[in-house]
Amino acid sequence: MRIRLPFLKSPPSVSVIRLSGMIGAQGRAVLNDATIGPVIEKAFAKGKPAAVALEINSPGGSPVQSSLIGARIRRLSEEKNIPVIAFVEDVAASGGYWLAAAADEIYADPSSVVGSIGVISASFGVHEFIREHGVERRVYTAGQSKSMLDPFRPENPEDVARLKVLLEDIHENFIDHVKTRRAGKLPEGQDLFTGEIWLAKRAAELGLIDGIGHLKPLLKERFGDKVRLRRYGVKRGLLSRFGVQMMQDAVQGIEERAAFARFGL
Repeated sequence: MRIRLPFLKSPPSVSVIRLSGMIGAQGRAVLNDATIGPVIEKAFAKGKPAAVALEINSPGGSPVQSSLIGARIRRLSEEKNIPVIAFVEDVAASGGYWLAAAADEIYADPSSVVGSIGVISASFGVHEFIREHGVERRVYTAGQSKSMLDPFRPENPEDVARLKVLLEDIHENFIDHVKTRRAGKLPEGQDLFTGEIWLAKRAAELGLIDGIGHLKPLLKERFGDKVRLRRYGVKRGLLSRFGVQMMQDAVQGIEERAAFARFGL
């Protein structure tokens, strides 16, 4: 049994939350608010942490899930008056940077990739392929835009125009988030929202991160050598470990590998 003496002060603790992988709406192989939300809640609540550290390694994904996770982090930080520090590993791009910007400070390895503040939509057009193979596409809708961007039909300029409006609106939300969270740190008159990426040193010069630094050394410098790190992450269920979700995770793993490959990783 552990006895706590009231006159002995315990060393400070920092909760460490790992945010790694693609950000998506569903599946245990991706980050989403449903799976990581309870982990974040626990990290802020347990043990009265002096700070919460985010280990981020994500090429991005769903803008909605990025926003939900980021908003949860901000809400808990403000409610409990606990500072949040983000540490970028290989990449914090697109939605990954959205998560990093939810922190009060952002640090990265010199070779970390940061940025990609933009929005992308990608698809395929296979109407010529199915026509050549004698396949007839039959679609019936109520509402002229219901089949917008159907990959089995020729591209419609009106559909493309509608999509661009949606992408621009999401982009504006992203820009507003970054400007709010990095207020006073971004250079005037420089467009950082083109989707470009930078290594950490340049990102620091542009105000997108606060500097070069690794998790343990910086936390020890900030909170002392005896600081305790409490790690939190999503635990895989028993059935998942025995392969029930193996196929789903394998497919998501391929998609995630392709997303990281965009940044040379």
